[in-house]
Amino acid sequence: MNSPRTPVDDFRFPGLRRRGLLAAAGATAGLGALTVTGCAGSGPAGTAGEGDGKPRRGGRLRAAFAGGGASETLDPHLANLFADVARAKALFDKLADYGADLSARPRLASAWEPNAGLDRWKVTLREAAFHDGRPVTAEDVLYSYRRIADPGKAFRAKASLEPIDLKASRAPDPRTVEFVLKRPTAEFPNVLAAFGAYIVPRGEQDFDGEPVGSGPFRFVSFAPGKSAVLRRNEDYWDGAPYLDEVEFVVANEESARINALLGGQVEYAHELNPATARAHEGKGHIEIVRLRNSVMQAFAMKTDRPPFDDKRVREAFFLMADRRELVDGALSGTGEIGNDLFGKGYEYYAASLPQRERDLDRAKALLRQAGAEKLRVTLDTSPVAAGFTEAAAIFRDQAAEAGVTVEIRTGSKDSYWKDILDSGTLCSYRSGAMPIEAHISQRLLTGSTTNATKWHHKDFDALYQQAQSTKDKQERAAVYERMQRRLYAEGGFLVWGFADWIIGTARTVRGVAAGAPANSLDWARFDKVWLA
Repeated sequence: MNSPRTPVDDFRFPGLRRRGLLAAAGATAGLGALTVTGCAGSGPAGTAGEGDGKPRRGGRLRAAFAGGGASETLDPHLANLFADVARAKALFDKLADYGADLSARPRLASAWEPNAGLDRWKVTLREAAFHDGRPVTAEDVLYSYRRIADPGKAFRAKASLEPIDLKASRAPDPRTVEFVLKRPTAEFPNVLAAFGAYIVPRGEQDFDGEPVGSGPFRFVSFAPGKSAVLRRNEDYWDGAPYLDEVEFVVANEESARINALLGGQVEYAHELNPATARAHEGKGHIEIVRLRNSVMQAFAMKTDRPPFDDKRVREAFFLMADRRELVDGALSGTGEIGNDLFGKGYEYYAASLPQRERDLDRAKALLRQAGAEKLRVTLDTSPVAAGFTEAAAIFRDQAAEAGVTVEIRTGSKDSYWKDILDSGTLCSYRSGAMPIEAHISQRLLTGSTTNATKWHHKDFDALYQQAQSTKDKQERAAVYERMQRRLYAEGGFLVWGFADWIIGTARTVRGVAAGAPANSLDWARFDKVWLA
């Protein structure tokens, strides 16, 4: 390598520049009943938070998430739902993860350094072990990444790992990985932190029997669509968890999660609605943790099929949306309006673009030009996420004012995210915390495995590669702005708002990070949580 060795903590590419904390990503889905076993630790009531008293060991924390039904898996490379990711990060580790500011922070990697050309990166591994005692080695890293990149599979992190030439990359010794890249990549640490890029033991393929990872908890039991029980890993490289056990229980209905929390059946309820939070906040029964303006709320238009293969129709839909009414009605006013771009407040966000306003006359004119004056379109939605069905009904009425008939089709929570990825033409959508470049790589490139808008443009792909390869930060920002200007003009995401992300906990729970966007390092960090 041509540059001096740089500790990871000192070699961070800037992450988030924001007005407040933004959170949440991925999606949650599923139908099923709440199943809870075991009992939690008990003690004096208190306020959930990071600095309340001295951590104590012991007890089982029961955490309620929406799940994916009988098809759930513990394969970390298939993690897509919030429940999947929470389980995966308890069992496994990545080389890096995103901090609260969305910069890459070290996990299994203790250091990384590029050569002068930014097309070769040396990654040094810390001393860590899998649950069966085997050390985590460079060969495990290469095996994991090659498994994710398998062209016959559709693993979530595949597009993020695309810059790596995995055939040329090698492991010169057990704790060193030399990554050879296909082109200079200035923000390669973000690749190491990519959503779903977990390290698994070399040769491992079966993760639903008794999965072996290097994470803070060890496998005990798993019943897809019901629960997963994990036990403290006393030998965890980052320090053993305080909890004896954590149980992930499936409660797909928000009402089931809040009722279980209020009734003492669980101590942690993931994703509560704004109305629920208002009803219980400050009442002394439970604690509400809010991550402000966290979740990108949108409608996704399939750009590869009628009617949205005509960019005039897409622009018309941008212009018929009343974003303030959507935020006020679907999110109870707890959020900010969007501007048809992901990542408001994030580094590289094109904040210079004018806020799009509703313009029914222009929308009607565009529809006339496109020959779609009496357009009828089906909007797929589901109660899978807070505000989805409410926003669908509001937008249906807004579209009617432009002469467009929107028919709402309510899908199953159990399969919604899978169903809308390829089928339909218009759907409710949401996303959250990840760098803008990661959002592009996973959702907007021709080869992206979660490309919900079917945005397939080779010239756009080329711009992304150009941005990756640009060393100068200002020049790189200019390329990202150019890409966003195109998405703003003719993309498939109608981003109408950014919502708060809300978690509820029992008053005995301590150590829940209040500033951790979902899917970032300290979100669902149950190894740092304890029971008072």
